[in-house]
Amino acid sequence: MENTSTQRTRDEGLNQYSVSQLNGPSAINRRTAKVIGSTFQLDARYEIIDTLGSGAYGVVVSARDTVTGEHVAIKKIEKAFEHSTFTKRTLRELIILRLLNHENIMRIKTIQLPLSREDFDEIYVVNELMETDLSSIIKSPQPLSDEHCQFFLYQILRGLKFMHSACILHRDLKPRNLLVNSNCDLKICDFGLARPNMKELKVTSTQMTDYVATRWYRAPEVLLTYKKYTPAMDMWSVGCIFGELLLRKPILPGNDANHQLELIFNLLGTPSDKDIASIPHPRSREKVMRMTKRSGKSFEATFRSANPDALDLLKKMLTFNPDERIKVEDALAHPYLAALHFPDDEPTCDPVSLFDFEFERQVLTMNDLKNLIYEEILLYHFQGKKEQYEKAKKDYDRQLHLPGRRLSRDREESDEEDELN
Repeated sequence: MENTSTQRTRDEGLNQYSVSQLNGPSAINRRTAKVIGSTFQLDARYEIIDTLGSGAYGVVVSARDTVTGEHVAIKKIEKAFEHSTFTKRTLRELIILRLLNHENIMRIKTIQLPLSREDFDEIYVVNELMETDLSSIIKSPQPLSDEHCQFFLYQILRGLKFMHSACILHRDLKPRNLLVNSNCDLKICDFGLARPNMKELKVTSTQMTDYVATRWYRAPEVLLTYKKYTPAMDMWSVGCIFGELLLRKPILPGNDANHQLELIFNLLGTPSDKDIASIPHPRSREKVMRMTKRSGKSFEATFRSANPDALDLLKKMLTFNPDERIKVEDALAHPYLAALHFPDDEPTCDPVSLFDFEFERQVLTMNDLKNLIYEEILLYHFQGKKEQYEKAKKDYDRQLHLPGRRLSRDREESDEEDELN
């Protein structure tokens, strides 16, 4: 397979679409506003209402769409092209969010079209507006019934089932990344650390350990640098979130990676000899064997007023060995969620196509990445471009699965190396 095939296919025809063709005269009609030190230049249709948050990525505001009357959230991604690592992460997140169309996953409504393909260094992403997040609810004095816990957990798992069926790992599930409305509808957000879980990409621990998951929700296999991560890492995070819902405070608030392991073993007990033997990294195995032996705590004593079915499910989520941890489909079918579980309304989807993530296997310049982000934005503004994209993806997938089709030589060599390590 030619590594440049996707880049070439995606670039074809980019220059034929001008701003005026896509959005008409309104495309250059912008409002300028200052928000906590950041200058927003938004399409005139959007009126900023309030600031929702800020971070390393930029600033998020709530706004009113004067054309539709809707209230939306707009995230300004600042300095998107300062470093290729951040640019690649931004591209990956935008693609993943476009592909994951599900009620319990945050949806991008549109991405503001830049004034030109060459001269833009900020990205404005328009999302659905949610009222709060699960972290704020947990910290609030608002009573949470067992039914609340069931409903929140069910929606997390429902979204996760769809995500995992698409072969996407979130890798940073935590209460702040679960947005909630007043009617208790929940949506998973912030896919900045998400990755496609595809054999062709061979995503290993060397690529995945940095900043994977906020520490308190980090699975043991992440802390112990397993060679590969699986959907089980997200299930551990869901278990930590579930425990926090039941206890109304974090259950494993470690100060550093070593302390995090200590807290895990304080709660669960020291892993069995069999589980320790399953740790693939020799130094990590030795580390666990040197740690003080613990018998673990009683879940019934720790979560005193919890539903027994809830504790049974929690134990299955917080299982040390990822191979034995409950899978999302089995968690949805657990008796604790019997009142909500309805398989016909828990959709899955086809795995994402390598076509969308071919850039992960290429050495690209910043200009290449910028072109790909611009093309991603075009998909929200021009139906012809969307049709062109769908056709290119279909052709790519058909070619990929032809008998005797092989990966490029450099990819084969890295695969062989992975198998030897």
